[in-house]
Amino acid sequence: MHRLLVALLSALDAAIAAAAALAAALAPLTVLWVFGIARPDWGALWEASAAIWQLGNLVPLPLTLPDAFIVQTGIPVDAASFTLSLAPLGFAAFTAIFAGRSGARAAGAGAWITGVLAGTVVFAALAALVALTARSAVVHPRLWQAVLLPALVYGMSGLVGALIAAWRRGGLSPLRERVAAWRGEWPAVPGLIVRGTAVALSALIGLGALALAVALIGRAPQVIALYESAQVDALGATLVTLGQLVYLPTLVVWGLAWVAGPGFALGAGTAVSPAGTQVGVIPGIPVLGAMPESISPWLLLVLLLPVAAGALAGWVMRSRLRGDAVLPRVVLTVSVAVLAAAGAALLAAVASGSLGPGRLAHIGPEPGPVALAVGLEVLVGAGILLLSPARRPALAASPVEAPDEAEQAAEPGASGP
Repeated sequence: MHRLLVALLSALDAAIAAAAALAAALAPLTVLWVFGIARPDWGALWEASAAIWQLGNLVPLPLTLPDAFIVQTGIPVDAASFTLSLAPLGFAAFTAIFAGRSGARAAGAGAWITGVLAGTVVFAALAALVALTARSAVVHPRLWQAVLLPALVYGMSGLVGALIAAWRRGGLSPLRERVAAWRGEWPAVPGLIVRGTAVALSALIGLGALALAVALIGRAPQVIALYESAQVDALGATLVTLGQLVYLPTLVVWGLAWVAGPGFALGAGTAVSPAGTQVGVIPGIPVLGAMPESISPWLLLVLLLPVAAGALAGWVMRSRLRGDAVLPRVVLTVSVAVLAAAGAALLAAVASGSLGPGRLAHIGPEPGPVALAVGLEVLVGAGILLLSPARRPALAASPVEAPDEAEQAAEPGASGP
């Protein structure tokens, strides 16, 4: 396929990804303004939608509340300016998935570099357009962050998707030739590292989602009580639910951090982890009613689940090894543990931030402790499977049968020395 056509299709993918996400932010706000306010200010509607899209793509939003609003609500003056940076990762996940698919299609056409570059440039241009047309007195993000961070989300995701697709289709021939020239089991090691890391991180994310689901089911009465205390009508409840849904991937990462052990914070000086829960007054967001109040020592057993995720990754890698060499297995174990820790740290970093002034400036998991815990747990689990001794092959003949064979060899006419 011609490179120009690949570039045009990739640019179209980037435009659709940005437009679809902006429309997803704009639609509920339009419904709210149409049915809730008689004369909506469409300029403010676009500014709010753009701010949601930017926050969802990891752009920190410095906010300055208007003086009239401060007087009306009685908010302290020192709390009138703060940064909102806790991202609703539903938007970033949508961008990443769309970019990954676009990069994979460009790799299938044999021009993945052109496709990824074209898509990233167009997405950055659209991010700049959004930032320049949605400036307001309340929300004023830095222009370079508003352009660079969404472009990084799109570009890095597209690059990962393109590289995976190119490797699967037999591309990247210079790298393949170098890897194939290695001796023994080493040619299979790079692919197994990627596979094992993907399995470990997928299992950890699944465990985080499971922990969140169990918490929501177990503490459903508290969640419903927070809905009732908000005193909103059906439209308001629907919009609150939609707002929580875009934060669902963020909450899944919190669940991952909780299962791994370090947990997460709901404000400065707070902690939610299997070892204990220490929270003060938390925002009246219904989903936060799922936070556990009391902790049982038996909950510490959940720390075995990330070990099981590492063991699953080790089993997947071991099933594809043919030899018994120790050094490649050690490299696989350590590499997967390090990469899984790095991936968990990245997820924790993007799932944490500020939700308001004061205590709310520290929300979410700490990347360092999460990375250390995940790395050690995956290292133990993968090491158990990869470094345990292999089963010895069965003997060809039992000791009882050996004398019979010797007697047969001594009979007249038998061949022998």
